[in-house]
Amino acid sequence: MNYATVESGAPGSTAPATGPAVCVVDSPPHERYELWVGGDLVGILGYQRDSAARSGDVLTLLHTVVREDRGGRGWAAVLVREVLDRARREGTRIRPVCTYVRRFLGMHTEYLDLLDEQGV
Repeated sequence: MNYATVESGAPGSTAPATGPAVCVVDSPPHERYELWVGGDLVGILGYQRDSAARSGDVLTLLHTVVREDRGGRGWAAVLVREVLDRARREGTRIRPVCTYVRRFLGMHTEYLDLLDEQGV
């Protein structure tokens, strides 16, 4: 599993400015990224990875889910932003199937360069 800590209150972060530690974990056996807040699993972003795509490694983002009791606090945005930032660092293209990810991209056009033209 790959871990990434998201700094609360960091520039560009939508995580609350104070509070428990926030961590995004890649769980390849489950084909999902997991958002952990203070030791609690708060949300997931399911994916399929295609390493044989013509344009290189492509991550199809399938669905974003945040626990109902944690909804409305910006956690989905924290999760999606970290996954997109990780894709950029790794040189991975994305195919957004998830409607939340598509809306996020519409509001954060700085990530549009990650789109895989074959799957859009």
